[in-house]
Amino acid sequence: MKNYPRLAQNTNPIFIKSSTCKTLKHRATMSTLELKDFTEEQEALVVKSWSAMKKNASELGLKFFLKIFEIAPSAQKLFPFLRDSSVPVEQNPKLKPHAMSVFIMTCESAVQLRKAGKVTVRESSLKKLGATHFKYGVVDEHFEVTKFALLETIKEAVPEMWSPEMKEAWGQAYDQLVAAIKTEMKPTS
Repeated sequence: MKNYPRLAQNTNPIFIKSSTCKTLKHRATMSTLELKDFTEEQEALVVKSWSAMKKNASELGLKFFLKIFEIAPSAQKLFPFLRDSSVPVEQNPKLKPHAMSVFIMTCESAVQLRKAGKVTVRESSLKKLGATHFKYGVVDEHFEVTKFALLETIKEAVPEMWSPEMKEAWGQAYDQLVAAIKTEMKPTS
């Protein structure tokens, strides 16, 4: 069994075991404080790996979400289409399209980061993402579990390309996407 950070198994999905919480909060703080410009080298690593993964985006998106739910089973409660379903999560007909959409949006945002100089999710989509994450009570720990799952999914998808530099590039791109989403996390008016 892999050594994943885990959300505590209580009824409120925002709580994480205290030792994991301290580690994740430290990582969240560090990644925010140490955010640098996205370099050409990082862009090249992200573009190359995304090019290799793109053809399997549907399968990888599902693996990404199943990894999130393996790490944090209580995170399923954040998705209404899972919360009210009697179908096993991996067979839920709404999960695969949602997972693929999120995975593609995350990867496309990473690929465009340097070229655009910012996160390139359409403004209306970014506002919607922020409002949705706010509405469902997404907190820093959820973003950290998601980042871990994303990096593990990419590592497993392109093991021959994986390196500490690639991990850093994808991690930084993800952190910038999360920062953009967080700026829009407010109630809809």
